[in-house]
Amino acid sequence: MTSDRWGSVSADQDASGDADADELAQLLAMAGGADDAGSGPGGGALADALSQGVTTGPVDDTPGREADDAESLAALRVVEAELDQRWPETRIAPSLDRIRALVEVLGDPQRSFPVIHVAGTNGKSSVTRMIDALLTRIGPRTGRYTSPHLQRATERIALDGVPISARRYVELYTELAPYLGIVDRAQEAQGGPKLSKFEVLTGMAFAAFADAPVDVAVLEVGLGGSWDATNVADGVVAAITPIDIDHVNYLGPELGGIAAEKAGIIKEGSVALMAQQDPAAATVLLERAVQVGAEVARSGMEFGVLAREVAVGGQHLRLQGLGGEYDDIYLPLFGEHQAANASLALASVEAFFGAGAARKLDIDAVRDAFASVRVPGRLERLRVAPTVVVDAAHNPHGARAAATAVRDEFSFRRLIGVVAILGDKDAEGILSALEPVLDEVVITAVSSPRAMDADELGSLAVGFFGADRVVVETRMDAALETAIGLAEETDDAETPVAGAGVLVVGSVVAAGEARTLLGRDPA
Repeated sequence: MTSDRWGSVSADQDASGDADADELAQLLAMAGGADDAGSGPGGGALADALSQGVTTGPVDDTPGREADDAESLAALRVVEAELDQRWPETRIAPSLDRIRALVEVLGDPQRSFPVIHVAGTNGKSSVTRMIDALLTRIGPRTGRYTSPHLQRATERIALDGVPISARRYVELYTELAPYLGIVDRAQEAQGGPKLSKFEVLTGMAFAAFADAPVDVAVLEVGLGGSWDATNVADGVVAAITPIDIDHVNYLGPELGGIAAEKAGIIKEGSVALMAQQDPAAATVLLERAVQVGAEVARSGMEFGVLAREVAVGGQHLRLQGLGGEYDDIYLPLFGEHQAANASLALASVEAFFGAGAARKLDIDAVRDAFASVRVPGRLERLRVAPTVVVDAAHNPHGARAAATAVRDEFSFRRLIGVVAILGDKDAEGILSALEPVLDEVVITAVSSPRAMDADELGSLAVGFFGADRVVVETRMDAALETAIGLAEETDDAETPVAGAGVLVVGSVVAAGEARTLLGRDPA
């Protein structure tokens, strides 16, 4: 290998929820609206292909996921053990110097394809997967980079919507290893740390996408925005999901400061798509757009959810896009928040292709794409009788969204929670959000060094649920077994078990462990 190889929101409601926010309106006017001219930042060739009706997706010989054999999985474990010796992805420093040094010695692979960049607090993975599905169905070859993974590290890097194999993951790491050594030694000579695990993974993703090669990459920010390793790539489209309080150790406790960090992915000349935001966050995002001359479109203004109806296995939507209305869309995901995520994803793809008032995406392609979307661990049903649902909500904002969806879209006669939370999260906020929808809760811990002790979390839970509604199990397998047993309990022998449910929630790790225990493959 040589380094040059890689060469429901109403249509009249604004994103802040405040129709009289003069400051926001002024900033929006300064920033400019969505492009109606039909010339998108995604590049002329792709836009021309769209205009010529290229909506059939990748060619039929696009390979599926390679089966992972025992030897490849063993090699993957060795690589992961080596990567785990580096700074974890929860530890960051306000610098892009290390990742810039890495991509420079690799020949700047991130500059060989246009990028749609996704940041925010919640919904990033869902929006990234939706964008990927839309692009793949329309035609261009895609690369997708998400984090964290639920079950296996290979989930993070996908080509044409399919995660790379364990063998390919190991190959990428092996190919990059000499260059990692160069950068590590240079950093240590200057008294700095080696590349972090997330920086290495980001370099691997860029290399995989350049090697493929892809026509467009969809990158999910790992943490924050400005100083995230993915931000060495300059997105032509920046999608910002709802911003809330999270990762306070690194991003601080103030919404404006958090928004400023996430706004860093909005680059000069790009198009910024904003989900519905608190006014404090919206103001910061718009200020950034004005500063760099980015165009802006906001949920509830230029795009949004016009209608939404709960359906079997998901929901039916009518969406307002930048190019017009898109009706009769089936989304196999639950929750009003996922409908909002769908509208943001649609607008992002429209912006990429330059869709405007006179140019819509092909409606059949849009319908097919959304119907194909799978987002593991997001209100995902894994079992019936009793129903077991897992959700990766790991902060109060996400827990509230999950609780609302469970209450409104599932008809449980009895719902038992299995809750495991990491030690650096707002456990009290999460428990408070979940309490109204859970009859009882089984507290447990996940197999992560960051996990909150089960007994400690159980003591907190008693304060919200009462001692008679709390059970503590130290392992996820035991917690699931206990929760299923509690769900099946009835006072009447004729009461159907099918009306009971179990909700596994509290962390991405918890969702991943539950998927593994219930026999689901990584996806």
